[in-house]
Amino acid sequence: MTLFLIFLLACAAAGATGVLFPPGPWYEGLRKPDWTPPNRAFPIVWPILYILIAIAGARLAGLPGSGTALALWAAQIALNTLWTPVFFGTHRMGLGLAVLGLLWLVVAALVIAAFTIDWIAGLLLLPYLAWLCVALALNHAVWRLNR
Repeated sequence: MTLFLIFLLACAAAGATGVLFPPGPWYEGLRKPDWTPPNRAFPIVWPILYILIAIAGARLAGLPGSGTALALWAAQIALNTLWTPVFFGTHRMGLGLAVLGLLWLVVAALVIAAFTIDWIAGLLLLPYLAWLCVALALNHAVWRLNR
């Protein structure tokens, strides 16, 4: 339980960037693709994903051979935390796209590493990777539509 709370705290810190750098009028004024998820989806999806990410991290922690997976977990939460201030805080959509692309690669590697150690942790991370596919496509579309 203590391990889970540590990982959940890291996820909460990442999620707090959404409060510090809310989308606001700047984002509302951008052109977005028709398939953009509704704004009400984000505060529902992200807490669920953060709980799954924390559970996966806690499951991996302490398992033999988990060093690489835990390093990838730490890298993904750092990149996850970075994206919101870059995109919403500085309005640098292209740089946000680069951060998100790197985040996707790190999470894909984390999923692979997790599956080799604990298949349940790997499964728990799949919704995150799927959501990042949507986020990456959306960031790219918004960047392209608003150059």
